[in-house]
Amino acid sequence: MSIKDKVVIRFSGDSGDGMQLTGSQFTHTSALMGNDFATFPDFPAEIRAPQGTVAGVSGFQVHFGAVEVSTPGDEPDVLVAMNPAALKANISDLKPGGVLIVNKDSFTELGFKKAKYEEDPLPAISDFKIIEAQITSQTKEALKALKLDPKSKTRCKNFYALGMTYFMYGRDLNPTLDWIEEKFGHDEDLCRANQLALKAGHNFADTIGVGAEIYEVPQASIEKGKYRQINGNTALAWGFILGAQRADTNLFLGSYPITPASDVLHELSKHKNFGVKTFQAEDEIAAICSAIGASFSGALGITTSSGPGVALKSEALNLAVMLELPLVVINIQRGGPSTGLPTKTEQSDLNMMMYGRNGESPLIILAAKSPSDCFKMAYEAARLTMEHMTPVVLMSDGYIANGSTPWKIPNIEKEFPKIQKKLLDQNSDEYLPYARDKKNLVREWAVAGTPKYMHRLGGLEKELETGNVSYDPENHEQMVHIRQQKVDLVAENIPLQKVEGSENADIALVSWGGTYGTISEAVKQSSTRAAHIHISYLSPFPKNLESVLKKYKYLVVCELNNGQLIHILNSKFHLKARGYNKIQGKPFKVREITQLINSIGEKYELN
Repeated sequence: MSIKDKVVIRFSGDSGDGMQLTGSQFTHTSALMGNDFATFPDFPAEIRAPQGTVAGVSGFQVHFGAVEVSTPGDEPDVLVAMNPAALKANISDLKPGGVLIVNKDSFTELGFKKAKYEEDPLPAISDFKIIEAQITSQTKEALKALKLDPKSKTRCKNFYALGMTYFMYGRDLNPTLDWIEEKFGHDEDLCRANQLALKAGHNFADTIGVGAEIYEVPQASIEKGKYRQINGNTALAWGFILGAQRADTNLFLGSYPITPASDVLHELSKHKNFGVKTFQAEDEIAAICSAIGASFSGALGITTSSGPGVALKSEALNLAVMLELPLVVINIQRGGPSTGLPTKTEQSDLNMMMYGRNGESPLIILAAKSPSDCFKMAYEAARLTMEHMTPVVLMSDGYIANGSTPWKIPNIEKEFPKIQKKLLDQNSDEYLPYARDKKNLVREWAVAGTPKYMHRLGGLEKELETGNVSYDPENHEQMVHIRQQKVDLVAENIPLQKVEGSENADIALVSWGGTYGTISEAVKQSSTRAAHIHISYLSPFPKNLESVLKKYKYLVVCELNNGQLIHILNSKFHLKARGYNKIQGKPFKVREITQLINSIGEKYELN
């Protein structure tokens, strides 16, 4: 048995082959065995793509190890390909010398034709260790004594493949056996079938001899504490529940289903006991308008979507700017334009969030950097919108939303202070709706319908202090400046920009959003050559960001778009930063960033 400090496995097959479930169970077991991990589910865009075609391939990559893991891994060490289409879609990513496990039963003339292979591709593959297993037929053989129809038996083949990988990496079968019991316990035959398939795959790798070397991946040395596995969408939901609780108010989500944001609605709908109300609206406009209505009533109103849906929300978002009410818009980005790449990740909505509204419409804009970070940033969005009475956009992406990492359960009382919302004191005798405090220019929040505090609502320009409709030119200019100043003052209420990596480096890589883990890992591997500046607060920027950026001779902004943050930084701070961009629906690889760091020369010079 050999010891490895980290391993990357990718499970791949048809969207109906259970690859997401297989990967999730491998991850869950690895977490219980003390490994650090990061995952990258990869869904097909087509709901019902033709079976056996490349368009219908679904994948799940898990990177687990005895060391700190911050990315799902560049290339898999092991690729499980359940059919020729899965092989074709993924073989170029497999690490040279890696292990390729194929379901030989699916490598038929029909399978080759659907995957657009002219002949069996396996004989031509020489760079990898190939394990050919008759996964489908051996699964059926293991289950022949059970009273299940052939189709149901065939569907258990994912657990057979999982059992093989469990043997290869010394994984404990019991957590998955227990999960199967809990999930399928209502159907004795189905429960027994999945358990037998898992054990059969494990036994096949153990006793028949498939040439699979056995590896041990020890427990990771990570910060002590109580951990659980969490994905980005679940962390967002829980973070907003916390934000409402710390503000002593109810939470309302108005949402219209869209990939990859729908799971936030699904999760929040489970938590009515925390004062959460969820509303699945008939469209995106109704969703955000209902959230604004909830804010009128004194609740924390939030709405979730992705790029196409946020575009539809822009008019109502402008209304919230004018009303100066708490509202959080969560944009879980995907590839665009239009419906684009619904199941792939991208960072192409920053310009829309910064500028995609009519008039002068400043917003607070935040971005989460990892699945576990979504919890903290959701709380931050709730805190800032209620303390500053202006809408907040919180940006995530498909990679963060669907990916999982360990999350250390925080000490709520110590790490997340009470939120000081601006709800009007009910004992106040005088109320001017747009009167402001001197420190932050924040108006008070009066619940609509309270008799003593009636005030005019609507999107027309407000008169300073009274809130009455005003067409006065000087008043309009003054209100425009006040709304901008109010957002600018938020910089006093957010952390200063931090720098990771070498303090004496000449090179700094700048990132935002879900690129954090990859770039952080690459900078660590570069030793003292580079520093890392990751920006989580995008509007306003941290007060010290300009001085931090100007410390470095070479500055490169890394984004999964055609260059959006770089233009904002260069314009605002008069920099000469260069961009490094990728627009493939996939995250950066650590290898790509390390090669970038090693290649930086005079062409990237700032001065």
